[in-house]
Amino acid sequence: MSYKIVILVSAEQDMKELKSYIVNKFSLATWQDTYSKLKDSIRNLKAFPFAGSIPEELERLNLTQYRQVISGMNRVIYEVRQENIYIHIVADTRKDLKTLLAQRLLRSD
Repeated sequence: MSYKIVILVSAEQDMKELKSYIVNKFSLATWQDTYSKLKDSIRNLKAFPFAGSIPEELERLNLTQYRQVISGMNRVIYEVRQENIYIHIVADTRKDLKTLLAQRLLRSD
């Protein structure tokens, strides 16, 4: 089966925030390396969509349709539905997922 990657607006916003943080704290070169690794991880989902693990925090909430892959110091949280892979969150692995989800719910678009 051929899967289509759909990066949701929320994940695009995560990437912009991550880029800003990395460029300001480290360097543009560090961001380019991070971004390249993220793209590779996301691209690999097309071939192996169920290879990612279910995030512990979401499994406890019985939200087992979500999976994650780790890319360097970041995790990509996604969902596989029919022929689509929806990228929901891109976040630093050190961020608390519960806090991130609460912020996401309160974020006004």
